[in-house]
Amino acid sequence: MKIYTKTGDKGTTALFGGTRVPKHHIRIESYGTVDELNSYIGLLRDQDIEDHLQQNLIKIQDRLFTIGSVLATDPEKAVLKNGKQRLSIPKISAEDIEFLEKEMDKMNEELPEMTHFVLPGGHQSVSFCHIARCVCRRAERLATALYEIEAFDDTVLQYLNRLSDYLFVLARKLTKYFQAEEIKWVPEKS
Repeated sequence: MKIYTKTGDKGTTALFGGTRVPKHHIRIESYGTVDELNSYIGLLRDQDIEDHLQQNLIKIQDRLFTIGSVLATDPEKAVLKNGKQRLSIPKISAEDIEFLEKEMDKMNEELPEMTHFVLPGGHQSVSFCHIARCVCRRAERLATALYEIEAFDDTVLQYLNRLSDYLFVLARKLTKYFQAEEIKWVPEKS
């Protein structure tokens, strides 16, 4: 399999299904940002963190590839006129979302109650987690914009929303794990 095809040299790329669109198309921005998020998750997974968390991040990376394939699919080519699926693409399930919720619940049981927003940082791994959270929020915003133009399975939006929450809770867990200081944001009085 060749890495370069030269078919994108004029500023277009092919969606799954063959349709060519400009590389700046909202669909490309959407799945490109999910790919960026997946890379940050990989960076986070490479940190010195608990094996259980690394395994969770591998599972999340797999799900992000699924989301990328959903977003990279031309909706008109994905379904036949009789409503049956033409292209075989994986899906995000309710169980995938529940997995994130259960993992958040487990982590929250070990954490002090949150009374304020917290400033990102305190340890390199915590900072990587916050960067991933921010990229996840951007991916969610772009996917939501795409959804308004061309709808797709809305469990993708739910998953991205829950994943950003998961990454926030994970950042707090890593703060505790690395015994870093969690700095509360207290607005200055004017």
